[in-house]
Amino acid sequence: MNKRPVNTILITGCSSGIGYVTAKGLRERGYRVFASARKPEDVERLRKEGFETVQLDLDDSESIEQAVNQVLQWTGGTLDALFNNGAWGQVGAVEDLTREVLKSQFETNFFGTHELTNLILPVMRKQGHGRILYNSSVLGFIALPYRGAYNASKFALEGLVDTLRLELHGTGIHPVLIEPGPILTRFRENAYKKFKQNIDAEHSPHSEVYQRMEQKLATEGPAVPFTLPPEAVLQKVIYALERPRPKIRYYVTVPTYLFAFFKRVLPFRILDWIQRKV
Repeated sequence: MNKRPVNTILITGCSSGIGYVTAKGLRERGYRVFASARKPEDVERLRKEGFETVQLDLDDSESIEQAVNQVLQWTGGTLDALFNNGAWGQVGAVEDLTREVLKSQFETNFFGTHELTNLILPVMRKQGHGRILYNSSVLGFIALPYRGAYNASKFALEGLVDTLRLELHGTGIHPVLIEPGPILTRFRENAYKKFKQNIDAEHSPHSEVYQRMEQKLATEGPAVPFTLPPEAVLQKVIYALERPRPKIRYYVTVPTYLFAFFKRVLPFRILDWIQRKV
């Protein structure tokens, strides 16, 4: 008999990167994986690869509800785990962020994730167990300049998850934060597109910084030291799903471990200096 605590899992953001690698790795490990993506063409591609797929746009409440209903129809009303992976990152100085751009960042990274989780929680309460994993970031507890929108969305997410964990104590449902740091995915490529779309770099007081930043955003391959492949996140996801008592947080890369240590021991001004240099 399979005594593994998790057998079925819904994953958001499976079109590429961490979501795709995690979906593929868990399926190979014997999980029943429901892989979701926002774009219909990505859903179709995943389906052709043999995944059970649903279209799920975290910016659209109707899409979220339809995806959950479809998954629960397939499983007979149960679901062991949810991996809230879908997200994107808006680059730009805080003073260059319009209200609409900031709202757009939160719609996906925070509000959509929250809405999806709240639809799954009654299912897990009824069955008496569940794992809810959140793909956060080193920027969920450390701020870096010119990442204000993304920082804010991940700081907010971590606060929500920490509260949820307290409220779910004793239910058999375990919320877990995965905190990667630099991972080699299309995340930077997508962030560059959003930067060009939403930030008026030419007329910004930060225009000189943006010129250097664009060179980095356009770089192919690892742009910073200690960058790891998505498989490093997959390994932490496996730990979070299969350990009888998962950790509250799983750090992935060297920068995540370092900044967690720095935040505990360094004075704020010294930490600010390090963050500015990074």
